[in-house]
Amino acid sequence: MRYNPDIHHRRSIRLKDYDYTQRGLYYITICTQNRACLFGEIANDNMYLNQSGNMIVKWVAEIENKFNDIKIPSFIIMPNHFHAIINTITPVGADLRVCPKPANAPGKHIQGKHIGSPLHGVVQWFKTMTTNEYIRGVKTMGWKSFDRKLWQRNYYEHIICNKQSYIKIVEYIENNPKKWIEDKMYMSP
Repeated sequence: MRYNPDIHHRRSIRLKDYDYTQRGLYYITICTQNRACLFGEIANDNMYLNQSGNMIVKWVAEIENKFNDIKIPSFIIMPNHFHAIINTITPVGADLRVCPKPANAPGKHIQGKHIGSPLHGVVQWFKTMTTNEYIRGVKTMGWKSFDRKLWQRNYYEHIICNKQSYIKIVEYIENNPKKWIEDKMYMSP
């Protein structure tokens, strides 16, 4: 069924009035469709990637090759989701922090032409490349099949506004396998 705005009422989870064309740090989470565990398993508080999980690692590395203004300082692949910090590189001497301004604040950002890689474009490319390769893996290597889509339609994103937030998110990413059973993304295999 094609998208019909009169019946589907899709709402964006992006921050209203925030200019996503600006450079900064973003924490993203991308989940598999139906939270299917496809990329490996957690054992002894460690994530053990299977072949498809290693394929995801390969495409994470390719993000920086495809988009020369993007760096990924921290990420983890979990059985059914992926967390990453995406740094849209700032000009020399610029402040790395990105914070939304209230709608009535002076100098409020308005959507404009993007001079770098937009966050949604990076995520879309990553989802496309990983989906295509996963399909090949299902056909040629016997990977577990998935229900119509590899990834959920959208992704979660958080704008990292300060160093404390950045450190907390990096710690969360690093410790995610240890807290798998408590994770809201947890699905028993």
